[in-house]
Amino acid sequence: MRTIEKCMLSALALCCVLQTVYAIKCWDCRSDNDPKCGDPFDNSTLAITDCHQAPELEHLKGVRPTMCRKIRQKVHGEWRYFRSCAYMGEPGIEGDERFCLMRTGSYNIFMEYCTCNSKDGCNGAGLLESSYLRVLLGTVTVGLVALFLRQ
Repeated sequence: MRTIEKCMLSALALCCVLQTVYAIKCWDCRSDNDPKCGDPFDNSTLAITDCHQAPELEHLKGVRPTMCRKIRQKVHGEWRYFRSCAYMGEPGIEGDERFCLMRTGSYNIFMEYCTCNSKDGCNGAGLLESSYLRVLLGTVTVGLVALFLRQ
């Protein structure tokens, strides 16, 4: 393999390893203030929030939101929904965004936390989908690596 091909292959591998840092955009609302925030979710009157613009929290100095969160809460038989940027946690359960973390408390309280970062607005109502762009980029990358290795 020639030196230029080695350099290009190394650069391609480096690009695949490095993660792109970007700000995610999330829905930000509360169903006790806006009934459209509940399920079914109606975002027709809401503007999506850029989490990069979200304020730094006093108790989490230096921590920036990198995910979206939807909380479904039942208190004394009444359902409430909260959608916002998430500062901490991990997407889904063990990285699978299709599953939410559920907690039950005393005094008839139930909470479900759904956290995601797969796409902008992922804390809407529907099932979360994988990004077709990621699949395409991965396929092209594998093809290029195979082409360089075959030569």
